[in-house]
Amino acid sequence: MYNPFSIEGKTILVTGASSGIGKGICIDCSKMGAKVHLMARNEERLNETLMLMEGEGHVIHKSDLSVVDDIYDLVDVLPVIDGVVLCAGIVKTMPVKNIREDAMFEIFNANILGNIRFCSRLLKKKKLNHGGSVVFISSVSTFNVKVGNSLYSATKGAVNSFAKAMALETSKQNIRVNCIQPGFVPSRLLNSGAIEEDDFLKFYEERHPLGFGTPSDIANGCIYLLSDASRWVTGSIFTIDGGYTLQ
Repeated sequence: MYNPFSIEGKTILVTGASSGIGKGICIDCSKMGAKVHLMARNEERLNETLMLMEGEGHVIHKSDLSVVDDIYDLVDVLPVIDGVVLCAGIVKTMPVKNIREDAMFEIFNANILGNIRFCSRLLKKKKLNHGGSVVFISSVSTFNVKVGNSLYSATKGAVNSFAKAMALETSKQNIRVNCIQPGFVPSRLLNSGAIEEDDFLKFYEERHPLGFGTPSDIANGCIYLLSDASRWVTGSIFTIDGGYTLQ
């Protein structure tokens, strides 16, 4: 039966694959029949993700996109891939007056500069198939800003702009580039049981009309963008947030 939403047989790379949304994307892509390359800095947690995946042929890569040599080494060993989901990133919260040079460099390196270097290297080494798909995991914080999150919001705004420019440049190879902006998706935070964190979660849950999302809600959007069903979609920014930004 014809199914344009299928990613069966496609080879997909997911960064930030050891936890949270990245972990969920790996698991759900494997359930849809893709061969997944999992990339993150923590090999033990990568193996934990791998154990939850279905099918065979998945490969883990212990690598850090904020390290240039790691990017070169990773691209060299990768096969030609059909799609990539760039999910790795960090958060640093501090008011503008307290921003430090080291913090600024660390978050920009992790959230945008590493992605730029990686995408450039993939294209230069021709490791992304014609007709392939690149999905950046951005954030609703690009326009729904919070006190202390200026650095994080700035990096995700840069992700959106870079993705649009890359989409234009790679269109001649039919390579599509899009962004997903998730709302708040709890992960390990829910398991701690701390009172302060419970209050934090309640505060955010009340602001999501459809309640909290799960990693699978974001993974489903990725699967659409990785599939041939989105063959005419590029340079777009999808907000998946349970109605959070409606208010």
